[in-house]
Amino acid sequence: MKKVIFISGLSLIFLASCSKDYTCECTVTDSSGSLATTTSSTTLTGKKKDVTTACEASNQTVGTLTYSCKIK
Repeated sequence: MKKVIFISGLSLIFLASCSKDYTCECTVTDSSGSLATTTSSTTLTGKKKDVTTACEASNQTVGTLTYSCKIK
């Protein structure tokens, strides 16, 4: 019984340590030059692979604006 409790405790520690906070930093640039480049940050929690996918999903170009996001 002690072994089961010990193994369960270790499992919980490893599962809890998988989710971490990451910072998604996005930069908006205007190719026409009429707007200044701006940067914003958002904190995302999860596994690095999932957070990276979510952050990079914001990469896009709309007209002359380019949104470029990456994990820091």
